[in-house]
Amino acid sequence: MEQATFERECDRLSQAVDKIQYEQLRWARNEGPMLTHLAALANSALEVRSEFQLAEEGATSNVKRFALKVHSNRIIAITIYLEERRVSLKADRIERSEYRLSDESPISADYDAVDEQWMASALQELFSRIQS
Repeated sequence: MEQATFERECDRLSQAVDKIQYEQLRWARNEGPMLTHLAALANSALEVRSEFQLAEEGATSNVKRFALKVHSNRIIAITIYLEERRVSLKADRIERSEYRLSDESPISADYDAVDEQWMASALQELFSRIQS
């Protein structure tokens, strides 16, 4: 039996027995590690800039949300999310922040195309949209 066929059949049976537990385990096996990896790439991109920090402020099953802090000031929110295997980064205004965004559209790529360079470029693009 082919491994992919075996995995699909295991998934089918697991889901038939308990949909909620199946979904939790599937997420822990698939999206959870992917989101953790994406967050690590984002933090790694800022590693050389000690005045920048991504402070995690929320997460759901397919979303990680951070406050971008520069010199300890909360500037904007950055959300990293997954839809299927599509990665998106989005910047949003933070309440009581004097900083605004010129463009709030997300930056997206297939998960397999996301590496350190892509993450740094995506963050650079988001940063370029910040206006005081």
